[in-house]
Amino acid sequence: MDKIVRDIEKGNDMLRISLSEFKGGQYVNIRIHYIDDVGDWKPTRKGVTLTPDMMKQVYEAIGEALQDLEGTTSEEQK
Repeated sequence: MDKIVRDIEKGNDMLRISLSEFKGGQYVNIRIHYIDDVGDWKPTRKGVTLTPDMMKQVYEAIGEALQDLEGTTSEEQK
């Protein structure tokens, strides 16, 4: 089960979020990709592979970070 969830532009590179399966386990991959000489997207070593449980923790932490940023932004506007 390899599935690309989303590609996000990052300058000349791309951040790809995908789902994969390895030895019966399911994983979320978040990896930087670059364009090779032929024009194909290739993965770099920059990225992480997370289990679903780890991804839930990251998701919660990102939500907290966004709330903090939104709180900071609204306080700065006062």
